[in-house]
Amino acid sequence: MLAKILSSAVEGINAYVVEVETDISPQLPSFTTVGLPETAVKESKDRVKAAIKNSGFHFPAKKVTVNLAPADKKKVGTGFDLPMALGILSATGQVSCDDFGDAVCLGELSLDGTLRPVHGILPMALKLRELGDKKLLVPSENASEAAIAEGLDVYPVENLTDAVRFLEEGNTIEPHRIDIDKLFETSGGYIEDFADVKGQEQAKRALEVSSAGGHNIIMIGPPGSGKTMLARRLPTILPRLSLEEALEVTKIHSVAGRLSEGTALMATRPFRAPHHNISDAGLIGGGAYPKPGEVSLAHHGVLFLDELPEFKRNVLDMLRQPLEDGKVTISRAAVALDYPANFVLVAAMNPCPCGYFGDDQHECSCATGSIQKYRARVSGPLLDRIDIQIEVPAVKFKELAKEPAGDSSSLIRERVNKARQMQYERFKERDDIFCNAHMSSRDLHRYCPIDEHSRNLLKVAINRLGLSARAYDRILKVSRTVADLAGSENIQSEHVSEAIQYRSLDRNLWS
Repeated sequence: MLAKILSSAVEGINAYVVEVETDISPQLPSFTTVGLPETAVKESKDRVKAAIKNSGFHFPAKKVTVNLAPADKKKVGTGFDLPMALGILSATGQVSCDDFGDAVCLGELSLDGTLRPVHGILPMALKLRELGDKKLLVPSENASEAAIAEGLDVYPVENLTDAVRFLEEGNTIEPHRIDIDKLFETSGGYIEDFADVKGQEQAKRALEVSSAGGHNIIMIGPPGSGKTMLARRLPTILPRLSLEEALEVTKIHSVAGRLSEGTALMATRPFRAPHHNISDAGLIGGGAYPKPGEVSLAHHGVLFLDELPEFKRNVLDMLRQPLEDGKVTISRAAVALDYPANFVLVAAMNPCPCGYFGDDQHECSCATGSIQKYRARVSGPLLDRIDIQIEVPAVKFKELAKEPAGDSSSLIRERVNKARQMQYERFKERDDIFCNAHMSSRDLHRYCPIDEHSRNLLKVAINRLGLSARAYDRILKVSRTVADLAGSENIQSEHVSEAIQYRSLDRNLWS
């Protein structure tokens, strides 16, 4: 006999419907799965067989053939266990439901028939909501995540027996509901706050400019100057995630299996801080069947690279594509996948191997050659994509002894939101620009006109201060953001002057 039941799978961060066809024929006992199954899918036959027997059902001593259609796409994961088991029970007449109709089933089976959670539930649920007239059976641990797709009936199932009973009787489980607005309210806060940072006013201002315009930033200073502390607080002043952004972020983390237990929706901007020994596949993504890397897990958030020169040169150079395009393309022989990677890069480094070059409180022990070699580990093409370079000196004792007196993250975020609103109005007719950092060289002539005084300032910066030619476009973009923070429609000379200060390290370190 033949039985058909719907399931779903993920390709990249998008899902598609899979039809699980089960055929039972009177031949020598065997269990064959076709339709490009990977290892975990092939191994499901042993889980399914044990789960059926231990749930009180009979596993047929015949030839079992399971086809996962479409058969030309590779199937990954353990979510096909439940539909396979239900298909076998239906084909052998142990389930009285002849037509599974609009039921879509997902879940990994344990040997006793209990359902375990699977990855990638949210993109699957969103896809099924698009199709309409579907009801989704998922493990109980996945129910809240799937219920984010409002309008889709999601039924939490504990075990194989419950799934069979629901399909036969139809009203044994209530649809799972979740209040997304309440979820945002309870999950949208941060522990860190800029009010905790003592001193470093210039660095805090630079991070505010970075947030307002979406600019990448590098901080250079001795150990203990507060670079990591500042970086961890950057997400707290970025605009809050919209629902659309939160769904996209959650989809990526769901596919990667990085959602924390009990988390249905990521309502705060991600902050990723990989160690400097990370591989290129760990940073960009990869594997036999590609998975998202750190750049995609930081989508709509912050990617923090501490001790930047300690990263492998080839790993850093792979950042150039996501920084330029806002996505990464991972190609393999069988598949090519695109993962979104639109993030703010925050990098930090010491000025030299020992960390105390230029520090008036400690003597640097590094030779000139070792300093140059250390700095050369960061390539020019990568620096071309970093708009703001800022020095973060050691904090003096008198600053440490004071009570924190700076602006809170909420106050800074209000200013950032006003600047972002100006950019939204400016670029509302463009689909490829969302903030000032995304402007191309051609856009600068339209959106960043400057007067003669400002032009003379730039001329001095380029010719006399030794700034590189690549700094010109960066200064104009940052000037536009500084003007937005000031509520000015036009770029004034004082805005250009502040932006030039954020490129002074171009002369000091990279020339």
